[in-house]
Amino acid sequence: MKVSRTAIQEVMILEPKVFGDARGFFCESFNQKVFQEAIGLEVAFVQDNHSRSAGGVLRGLHYQLKQPQGKLVRVVRGAVFDVAVDIRRSSPAFGRWVGVELNEENGKQLWVPAGFAHGFLVFSATADVLYKTTDYYSPAHERCIAWNDSAIGIEWPLAGVPQLSQKDSQGVSLVTAEVFD
Repeated sequence: MKVSRTAIQEVMILEPKVFGDARGFFCESFNQKVFQEAIGLEVAFVQDNHSRSAGGVLRGLHYQLKQPQGKLVRVVRGAVFDVAVDIRRSSPAFGRWVGVELNEENGKQLWVPAGFAHGFLVFSATADVLYKTTDYYSPAHERCIAWNDSAIGIEWPLAGVPQLSQKDSQGVSLVTAEVFD
């Protein structure tokens, strides 16, 4: 597995080895021991999620204030621009973001540690996103920061106005959001 650090050191891109031939391909998409060695932390995943979204859908920026979730994100169909935003007030990277294209061809995965908000924009006709989480979903603790907050300044590769859920259209600014210490 190839591991690349991003501009925010704790957020990493993982690329599993893919073995392919005329019949198709094989890859080990997850191995707990290899993953923990790669990120230098001991984590346990407790939930796997699968979302399918249409082209132009933007989901996020989501996080849970209590029961924070680390996420290992990958795309098995389509393509997304996946984003992590550091929302740890004590971090030197507070308010900074990193983004990477995840798609079915490149096989990249993004490690989004707890303490980060997460979101993605679909720029294929549809996209199936799979992600493992380090804690359970807790609607009571879920929060949403506005996807277009100018204080963060994410450069989304948009072709028009994104499709948002009601929850995502009501995201708050980073300045007023409840964040981690």
